[in-house]
Amino acid sequence: MPVTSPPRAWAEIDLGAIKHNLNLVRQVAKGEFYMPVVKAGAYGHGLEQVCRALDTEGISFFGVANVGEARRISQAGCRTCPYILGPAFPDEREEIVLNGWRSFISTIEEAEHYNSIASLYHKTLPLHISVDTGMGRGGFLPDQLEALFSRLSHLDSLYIEGLGAHLPCADEDRELTYRHIANFEAMAARIREKFPLKFCHLANSAASLDYEIPSNNLCRPGLVLYGISPIESDIAAELRPAMALYSRLTVVRTLPSGHGISYGSTYITKEPTKVATVGIGYADGYQRALAGKGTRVVVNGVSCPLLGRVTMDQIIIDVSQLPDARPGMIAEVFGPHIPVTELADNAGTIPWEILTGVGPRVPRFYTH
Repeated sequence: MPVTSPPRAWAEIDLGAIKHNLNLVRQVAKGEFYMPVVKAGAYGHGLEQVCRALDTEGISFFGVANVGEARRISQAGCRTCPYILGPAFPDEREEIVLNGWRSFISTIEEAEHYNSIASLYHKTLPLHISVDTGMGRGGFLPDQLEALFSRLSHLDSLYIEGLGAHLPCADEDRELTYRHIANFEAMAARIREKFPLKFCHLANSAASLDYEIPSNNLCRPGLVLYGISPIESDIAAELRPAMALYSRLTVVRTLPSGHGISYGSTYITKEPTKVATVGIGYADGYQRALAGKGTRVVVNGVSCPLLGRVTMDQIIIDVSQLPDARPGMIAEVFGPHIPVTELADNAGTIPWEILTGVGPRVPRFYTH
């Protein structure tokens, strides 16, 4: 029989929590339609597994970054249409047309190319117009709309189904966000004079929870879907984080006073110290920036400080307050006792990066 060993580090994903969080957003947001954002492997939670769990939740689209992610969703047997949030390369557009996936246009050249492909296959392709309200990443500017309208009137194989844009600072700057919303509303009014838009979307997680956007009828929950609110909100306490990350103690021993810990000996023991090596490192997504920041892991309910630098595959922790520490014990990296936001703050980054950084060699285990 093949011998299997327990994982050194693993993530536990609660799919029921993701459904719960989606329903919470529906209670407070002003959307008629919803597009769960599942790009980057559903923020590290597992693309296919999350999409299968949400496929029967009455959503309009799955928000993905590229054609490869759209393809994986379709191959997973999901019936919800992928929406490609990033620009498609010219060589990818034929696959979008043939599958009827949703994408957007932010240049006239894109519109013309999509139209020529759709015409070749005798199809009418639904597309969304992307507008730039201040993000600067793509989309039509206000003074480009008239030229777009003129050209679209001659592209018979396109159906303008929706309008979308992205807010760059809805979780940081209210005054600027209101200006971006006003820009969006002005452009939406002009576009609606030409096209009876079914979908109009600007609201990300923060905007879905905290802003009134008159034209927005399609909400795009991202981080909040996975149980973390990007802003202070009434539902923050009701969200259920969907991922917990664990590892195990591999070696437990006592080091003498004056002994260096990890690369560079940036930490020197001040007295005899009981330490444990833990089987997780930056190759698993445990960032090097966490060192020297008061970072901890929890073992058997006890907070154990991180000592020294994070290495590729291992970290070292102080288990002096854990008399029964032994190899094989489970160490919580983040989860019920350590929120992802704590790790993000310690690393000087954002929760999105912590979640999406959990590496591919970390197996995911799912509950419903």
